[in-house]
Amino acid sequence: MIGPTQESKAKLFHYGVNLEKRVRSNNPLRAVKKAIDFGYVRKRVADFYGTDGHESEDPIVIMKLMLLLFMDNVSSERELMRIVGERLDYLWFLEFDLDDEIPNHSVLSKARKRWGADVFEEVFITTVQQCVEAGLVDGHKIHMDGSLIDANASKDSLRHGPPALIEALRQIYRGEAEKLDEPNDEGDGGKQRAAVSRTDPDASLSRKHSKDPAKLRYKHHRVVDDQRGVITAIETTAGDVPENQKLMDLVQQHESNTECEVRVVVADAQYGTNENFAACQQQQIRSHMKDLRSTLKQDLAKKGMFQQNDFQYDAETETSICPAGERLKRSNSIDRGSYMFFSNPDICEACRLRTRCTTSKRHVRKLKRHVAHEQIEKARAESHSGWGRRDRRRRQHLMEGSFAAAANRHGFKRARWRRLHNQRIQDYLIAACQNIRIFLRNGRLKPAAAMATLEKQSLAFMLLLSLCQIPSITTFSTTTVGTTSRMRS
Repeated sequence: MIGPTQESKAKLFHYGVNLEKRVRSNNPLRAVKKAIDFGYVRKRVADFYGTDGHESEDPIVIMKLMLLLFMDNVSSERELMRIVGERLDYLWFLEFDLDDEIPNHSVLSKARKRWGADVFEEVFITTVQQCVEAGLVDGHKIHMDGSLIDANASKDSLRHGPPALIEALRQIYRGEAEKLDEPNDEGDGGKQRAAVSRTDPDASLSRKHSKDPAKLRYKHHRVVDDQRGVITAIETTAGDVPENQKLMDLVQQHESNTECEVRVVVADAQYGTNENFAACQQQQIRSHMKDLRSTLKQDLAKKGMFQQNDFQYDAETETSICPAGERLKRSNSIDRGSYMFFSNPDICEACRLRTRCTTSKRHVRKLKRHVAHEQIEKARAESHSGWGRRDRRRRQHLMEGSFAAAANRHGFKRARWRRLHNQRIQDYLIAACQNIRIFLRNGRLKPAAAMATLEKQSLAFMLLLSLCQIPSITTFSTTTVGTTSRMRS
């Protein structure tokens, strides 16, 4: 028998509606709510509120709303508040009832101003620590890279002029921001620019490559752990800050967040500078970064020019001997951590190899030798090793996959708000959402099971090496749970 026509009837009261039963058992928000204890939020932000006056929205609800905004990549805070009333799982996650009033979208922007970026950084660090406790972080081998983020500002808002005038204009914009009780961001750390945006003075003009048009952008610097791709350290700067300047800062942040000592750093050629190679050697870190000098050497080789390794260094006389047998004298000054060597222009002008040595109109060949040359060469050898190339191949899918997931699922490539402190909040929340997804996808590893798996992999790999009869491998060591095997040539 066919059933009656379904008719919608407005009810004044609803009895027996249980959101706990309405939300399916495998809803991702159930796992999020079970995995994260949001109770610490109230204690953390209590000092930002007074004892009298209007009562604010529950800080736990505000933090959950901020996570939902990026977890499901909702287009705006206004749109999020429109969706909350339609989604039973959102209501259940926020611990709302059907007839509870949905907060106004302004509570989120007010909370961002009041709390500051440090509170959201602690949310990100909490997700890192939970992944560490679950055995999802190795901690000793890390991959790092940077990515540009389009600022919420147009190039039409740029004002050009001398650096001194632009800096004065930026100070005026910061003064206006202080009147609105917004944090006073230093942006790029005082770097002189020739242009500033009226709408977002912290963003800077930058481009991804030579053919890419310059846009107002921020730059996101990220560290990803080798084991499961957990994001362990991030930093947000203006778009014109070079990636190689943030290597050791990210290493220190990673060690602080995970309480693990970094042993191997994997990165692309932008990080493979003399300064970074020397810094890694001083910290006893294996540098599996691509050598920036190797790309320059390829360009010189194509032109048939002599490279730096074609010159021999004489430590006794502190001179450099060119392919023609002449000596380049060292200057007493140090330029950016390197000694400079100069040839004799009178000798070079008559040299038959001059066209392959220098294109200078003064007929002078210049060479640089870093004060930590021996350490840098050792680091370069590690960079060109088989293990370094293998780690860089693994880095391609770890880092690119991490950035792709952030862009496709969480709106990573476009700034929602303006100013550097707001962009940092966005990056902390996106990284926290990605770590939560990794945590839920991999589950909690049992230490005993993880150790057994690691030992089996180590034994199998040792057997494979013995069958291959590779003589260059001299040592093989396994460490505690969560630590990958390490090979040393």
